[in-house]
Amino acid sequence: MTRIQVLDYGFGNVRSMVHALSQLGVDAQISADQDLAMKADGLVIPGVGAYGACMAGLRAVGGDRIILDRLAQGLPVLGVCIGLQIMFQFGDEDGRSEPGLGLIPGRVTKLDADVVPHMGWDHVQAPQGTQLLAGVQDQRFYFVHSYAAMAVQGDDRAGVAQPGLALRVSALKEQSGSQPESGKTSDGASFGEPLVTWATYGRSRFVAAYECGPLSATQFHPEKSGQAGARLLTNWVRTLPGASGLPSEKGE
Repeated sequence: MTRIQVLDYGFGNVRSMVHALSQLGVDAQISADQDLAMKADGLVIPGVGAYGACMAGLRAVGGDRIILDRLAQGLPVLGVCIGLQIMFQFGDEDGRSEPGLGLIPGRVTKLDADVVPHMGWDHVQAPQGTQLLAGVQDQRFYFVHSYAAMAVQGDDRAGVAQPGLALRVSALKEQSGSQPESGKTSDGASFGEPLVTWATYGRSRFVAAYECGPLSATQFHPEKSGQAGARLLTNWVRTLPGASGLPSEKGE
């Protein structure tokens, strides 16, 4: 049976995610165990709360290293809500800039809208070729957030191309002093170009979902998004190594 670990680092409605995944017929468990996280077919990074506090909680259980190690080996990771935001380089919070994981070039900032937080159901604009939102591109998803990433090109203002995800993973592992396992690290072109799904709230157009190789993430909550969210999670689970036991697409 497909096994998924929902990382327990003190933030996020982990039980709702475990319930949603279990409804798909997979073995979903809540744990912060690093060895189990590396052996799982898929790893989910949930998150609800302040950016800096979430990053501190993630580092406290070694979650930052787990994410880097999994991505370096091409093992799937799904971030949800703050779990998407912490993949970026920085997050602005109460006048401070907090460092994120740096896997996606860009900054998370406060939504520009008359009413914040953004809470409720909204449509998204998915790109061609999306696997994560296949079959639900025209559906609505449930959002609860005050901050989001408005771009993915990073802080470079000179128009210099940003390195791809695989190169960023390798560079971050070197900075952390972790050496990649021989033959395990993906090369710089192996993850391909990212696919970005967008949404609009107030005067902000923001990243609603991100797909690049083994890294997938959503700003909305698929576990709270009814049948559309269940289909998205099913799409993700089908990409996992050895995925089995899921209903076929026929008749869905």
